[in-house]
Amino acid sequence: MKQKTLVKALAALFVASAAGGAFAQKISDDVVRIGVLTDMSGTYSDLAGKGSVVAAEMAVADFSKNKTVLGKKIEIVSADHQNKADITANKAREWIDKDRVDVIVDLVTTSAALAAMEIAEQKNKITLVSGAASLDITRSKCTANNVHWVYDTYNLGKAREALVKGGKKTWFFVTADYTFGHNLERDTAAIVTANGGTVVGSVRHPFPGSDFSSFLLKAQSSGAQVIGLANAGQDTINSVKQAAEFGISQKQTIVPLLTFITDVHSLGLRAAQGLSVSESFYWDLNDQTRAWSRRFFDIHKRMPSMVHAGVYSSVMNYLKAVEATKSDDTATVMAHLKSKPIDDGLFKGNIRVDGKFDHDFHVFEVKKPAESKGPWDYYKLVATIPAKDASAPLDASCKLVKKS
Repeated sequence: MKQKTLVKALAALFVASAAGGAFAQKISDDVVRIGVLTDMSGTYSDLAGKGSVVAAEMAVADFSKNKTVLGKKIEIVSADHQNKADITANKAREWIDKDRVDVIVDLVTTSAALAAMEIAEQKNKITLVSGAASLDITRSKCTANNVHWVYDTYNLGKAREALVKGGKKTWFFVTADYTFGHNLERDTAAIVTANGGTVVGSVRHPFPGSDFSSFLLKAQSSGAQVIGLANAGQDTINSVKQAAEFGISQKQTIVPLLTFITDVHSLGLRAAQGLSVSESFYWDLNDQTRAWSRRFFDIHKRMPSMVHAGVYSSVMNYLKAVEATKSDDTATVMAHLKSKPIDDGLFKGNIRVDGKFDHDFHVFEVKKPAESKGPWDYYKLVATIPAKDASAPLDASCKLVKKS
């Protein structure tokens, strides 16, 4: 009897040991590696760049004081993709094949995001896009391994609907000549025409640009009520400055279609006052955004952009999914992310089948200098667009969406 009891005990111990070994294998390479692939030195380095690395590191530290998940180490790696698709693809491939990176985040610049998404899909890894905007990311280019976290060109165009309904009917676009700019012009133009407006023309400038004078003068000569800037980052900053220098903004409404608080900071309130901007995150929106943003500022010495907030949110929720599923398996983690509502204090919503993180969007007006109470106090909230209205409907051009 004692011998049988001993045998049973040893068998139970063996099963438990085997189960423990299997459990350990659910974290590949015994490390969870997160790659921040972003623009460290170019047009978008201020709104993304090193601040995105800070945001990712904050998420890891907030998730676990000893920087582990399920007892396994969490590592952050980062690189500059220089806003080039080929460099992005090569780095993504190297990270996944050689460095065993599990998830790539940020991916500012649409061409870079699409390149990384393609590699990640081929190699069955995850991309979490916070910095790129094209609606195509969740339509014709969608993948089962990707989440579009912060904003897209439909969100940005939808935020301009009220302008058209308010009487700003004629539009001319000054557009960055690459996928993002083309898509932003396309999606905003669709909103304009759907609400009774007219697009009287457009012109495309090289990306990145520096001298926008000839493009702005064409916009001025069009006589359009609104000049929509379908660009971002330093291109937007330079466009707004030069429009003011030429006196264009005194007679026509300049609307930067994608603006970040870092852009407003660079412009200064004297130059930026009165601009209508749309963002999904603002540091001074509520108590939770203020608390997190002040911690970010203590490290980075600048308030976070919505890209930085998106990187933090995406990394935090990825780690929570790994912990909840006890695995870093791509399909398992993605299924979990799409199955639960997200509410992390910075963003609140759900991830749809096409990979779009559906959440509210906000329209702000830039304050006059006299209205600002101090540094980074730049925005007045004009309107909040609910997620159901802010996001484009599901579309069958995404292979994940069933055709009706």
